[in-house]
Amino acid sequence: MEINPNFTEKAKRDYYLVQAALGNNDRNAYAELLSNYRDSIFFMLLKMTNNRDDAEDLTIEAFGKAFKKLDQYAPDYAFSTWLFKIATNNCIDHMRRKKQHTYSLDKDYHGEEGTSMANQVPSNSLDPEEELINSQKITIMQTLVTRLKPHYRVLIELRYFEEYTYEEISNELDLPLGTVKAKLFRARDLLNNILIKTQIGV
Repeated sequence: MEINPNFTEKAKRDYYLVQAALGNNDRNAYAELLSNYRDSIFFMLLKMTNNRDDAEDLTIEAFGKAFKKLDQYAPDYAFSTWLFKIATNNCIDHMRRKKQHTYSLDKDYHGEEGTSMANQVPSNSLDPEEELINSQKITIMQTLVTRLKPHYRVLIELRYFEEYTYEEISNELDLPLGTVKAKLFRARDLLNNILIKTQIGV
């Protein structure tokens, strides 16, 4: 399959590394893919779990699953999009199994390039790595949100771009609080489906 012509240089680099890993069983290619995204995956998972040990374990699991399924990667979209989706889904499954009340689907998550909206760990400032991750997540989210119907789009924009609370959204749109939460849940589900089905060149 031909490479997506909309790929950035980074996405092209990853594509050729994947081909080397698959075609030649090039261990250096696997190692470079791991090196390129290990820290970014870890920071995203740390935000989602708020637990360093869990984040470290889940980072290893994410790469393990991705490398086992590497032959299933289709270069319609960037490798990083596919990788972060695997990491995000694996983390959500992990959190569900643990049944922790500190995380739920009405919190903010997603990966660096499509898996974005990771719930935030309180901190006074973001380091450069985190700023980069946030910037890329926002860019992807803005692209996806434009594909939603207006009534879903305004909810996502208020919640994740304007950082309104649920109560503030309820007051702003004159909607019951339960309706706001239900519609946001549906909007995120739609975004997730768009992310899976859409070819994203990043």
